[in-house]
Amino acid sequence: MSVEEKYDPHTGHRMTGHEWNGIEELNTPVPRLVWISLIVTGLFALVYWILMPAWPLGVTYTKGLLGVDQRVIVTEDVERAKADRFVWADKVETMDLETIAADEELMGIVRQSGRALFGDNCAACHGTDAKGGEGYPDLTDQAWLWGGDPETIAETIRVGVNVPHDESRQSEMMAFGRDQMLERDAILNVVAYVQSLSDPSLADGDQAEAVAAGEEVFIENCAACHGEDGKGMVELGAPDLTDDAWLFGGDRDSIYSTVWNGHQGQMPAWENRLSTVDQKILTLYVLDLAEAAP
Repeated sequence: MSVEEKYDPHTGHRMTGHEWNGIEELNTPVPRLVWISLIVTGLFALVYWILMPAWPLGVTYTKGLLGVDQRVIVTEDVERAKADRFVWADKVETMDLETIAADEELMGIVRQSGRALFGDNCAACHGTDAKGGEGYPDLTDQAWLWGGDPETIAETIRVGVNVPHDESRQSEMMAFGRDQMLERDAILNVVAYVQSLSDPSLADGDQAEAVAAGEEVFIENCAACHGEDGKGMVELGAPDLTDDAWLFGGDRDSIYSTVWNGHQGQMPAWENRLSTVDQKILTLYVLDLAEAAP
C-alpha cells in the first residue's frame, strides 16, 4: 500500500514523513549556492594539483606545470637580502659613528637591525625596553657607568666587564661588612651619608649626626672610586651616587646590603660573538635609545 505524499502548503516542498511532537520535516533541497561553492572548490583543487607541486611520490613529488619551487624562492630572497645588506653594512663598517648617526636614512636601517640585535643579545639583562632592572643598568637614563660617548660604549660592548677578556673592564664594589673592613655602625653612618647625596634634606633631619659621621667614613673608604663629591668615576666604572639612578636600589636597606655584601656585575664581551658591523649597530642603537628617552 502506497503512502500518500504530503506537501507543505507554504513552500510547496514535499514532506519527508518524519514527525516530532506534531512538527513535520520538510524535504528542503540543498541551496544552489552550496552546490556552486562545492563545484568551484573542486575545480580550484584540480587546477592547483595540475599547476603546482602537490602529490607526494615516495622520494619525490609532482612538480606541477608552473614549476614553482619554494626552496628556490627562499634562496633567491636570502641572496637578495644579503646583497641589500652588503650595501648598507659596508657603509656602517667604513663610516665613523658620528657620521652614521647624522645619516637619517642609514639610522633607519640601524634602528631596525639594532632592535633585533638588542632583543637577541641584550634584552635578557637590560630588558626589551632597555630600562634594565636590579643589577642591570638602565641604558636610557644617561647615567653611564663607563661613559656615554660613542667610542666608550663601543669599547664596553667589545670587551665587556669583569669577564675573561684580555682587555675587559674591571670593576668591583667591595664587601665592607662581609669582609670586616668596616664596623656595622660605620656602615650605617655611611649609608645615611650616601642617601643624603641624592636627598640633601636628610642632612638636616634626625639623621644629621649619622650623615656627618658617614661623610668621614666615605672620604676614607669610598672617595677613591666614587670621588669626594660622590659623582663617581667613569674610568673605574664607579656610579654617580648623587643622582637617582640605582643599580641595586636607593632605599636604606638596599644601600646597606650593597655596602655590606659588595657587588661585582658582569657584562659579556661581544668581540668574538658579534661581527664588527653588529657591534657598531648596537652602539648606535643604544645611543639612539638614550637620546630618544624623555
